[in-house]
Amino acid sequence: MLPSRLLVAAVCLALVPACSSRSEEQARPTGVTVFEGARLITGDGSPPIEDSAFIVENNQFTQVGRRGEVQVPAGAARVDLTGKTVMPTMVDLHGHIGFQNVAEGTMSKETFTRDNLIDHLELLAYDGIGAVVGVGDLVSRSDLRGGRTNWGDVPLRVREEIVPGAALFRTAGPGIAWPGSGAQGHPSRMDVSYPVSTVEEARAAVRDYVSMKPAFIKIWVDDRGGTKKTLTPPLYRAILDEAHKSNVPVGVHNVTLANAKELMRAGVEGWLHVPVRGGEAADDELIAIVKDRIARNDRPNIWMTPSLITTWMDTQGGARPAWLDDPLLRATYPPREIEQHWGDPLKKMTPEEVARARRNFEADGRNAMKLRAAGMRIVNGTDTGQTRFWIGYFNHMNLESLVAMGMTPSEAIAAATRDSAAVAQLNTGEVAAGKSADFSVLDANPIDSISNTRKINKVYLRGQEVDRAALKAKWQARWKAPQTQ
Repeated sequence: MLPSRLLVAAVCLALVPACSSRSEEQARPTGVTVFEGARLITGDGSPPIEDSAFIVENNQFTQVGRRGEVQVPAGAARVDLTGKTVMPTMVDLHGHIGFQNVAEGTMSKETFTRDNLIDHLELLAYDGIGAVVGVGDLVSRSDLRGGRTNWGDVPLRVREEIVPGAALFRTAGPGIAWPGSGAQGHPSRMDVSYPVSTVEEARAAVRDYVSMKPAFIKIWVDDRGGTKKTLTPPLYRAILDEAHKSNVPVGVHNVTLANAKELMRAGVEGWLHVPVRGGEAADDELIAIVKDRIARNDRPNIWMTPSLITTWMDTQGGARPAWLDDPLLRATYPPREIEQHWGDPLKKMTPEEVARARRNFEADGRNAMKLRAAGMRIVNGTDTGQTRFWIGYFNHMNLESLVAMGMTPSEAIAAATRDSAAVAQLNTGEVAAGKSADFSVLDANPIDSISNTRKINKVYLRGQEVDRAALKAKWQARWKAPQTQ
């Protein structure tokens, strides 16, 4: 029999591996990763952090700073990003997704399924967009005659989901417009909005609308160059009054200076497009109205998604812009659609058409920047969803258009990340402690050239890497399949 002191020693020795294992398990955090060495654009407009380190735990950022100054938990996994640039994923506040069959270049209500909507959310994720607000979405609504449209509830269901490898989805519902003057373009979208022509219908539409709990209520105030009737001031004032009773914000598509003033006075929070377009200029009276609302704290968070993307793209007509051959674009859209919708039309533009596009872009850009200086916030919105409006890629074109109209790259990135997330009320858009770990890893610095946001190496959503190779393979396999007639 062993002496007692030897027995104790033997027992301790026997327990050492188990004790050591338990100690290591306690010291090794599960799901904790430190990303080190990248140039970090946090999204708040501050200068990039060189040789950064940030920690992701439980799908959120927990620490952010310079390498060597961040306290790394014992056992954390390490990812070396030396030579890369990191920025937050973007938020798109003006998407018309769900209707488009990207592989076939068609649109229909029948296409608006859960699977197709998620496919579009994956397109966004591939391009570094972490969240989107759908506008003019296909969802059952009152027909204002005692019945319902029976279009289903796909947008309402998908907004409750967190789909791995896909952007978050929020909905602004179907919208409200004068009959026939809402969403234009493809017929599948033209009857989606509530059609109102009386104050009673307007109020009834809002009461039905707010039951969906939309991100905001979208209205159209646009006579389409005098070809259609549109919402009148009594109608949109009734919409605003009813919406604000339920504390639901309103976003508007409008064109004229006169309507912009009335809408601003009435309390509209958001503009989907520049508030004054079509050759008119934002004048001193409109600027004074904006400043007065902010000074009085009367719904002071006023924002716009300029959506000058297509006009900016047209300024490069008469030639073949390099972005038509961008690997990022060609990973997500079939070559025939790229050429049909942009390559061929741009090539055929005359010098006069290009000059007109440049004048229009400069005029609308001046209006946007003048209103921004008065206190309106510029945020990210792309108007994507129709066949020539590329889902995902247009967010990068939008950044380039913001810089072209006078914002710095840092300001444009903050607009598309932090500021857009704030409007959507989403916990994303910044690389900061407590925010969702949504970020893109880039091969070049977009502060040097904003087009470098397109040089994506990896995308992470909620701390998990998006399998971009698998998504690309899935999409391109569809292009090669026989197309339905």
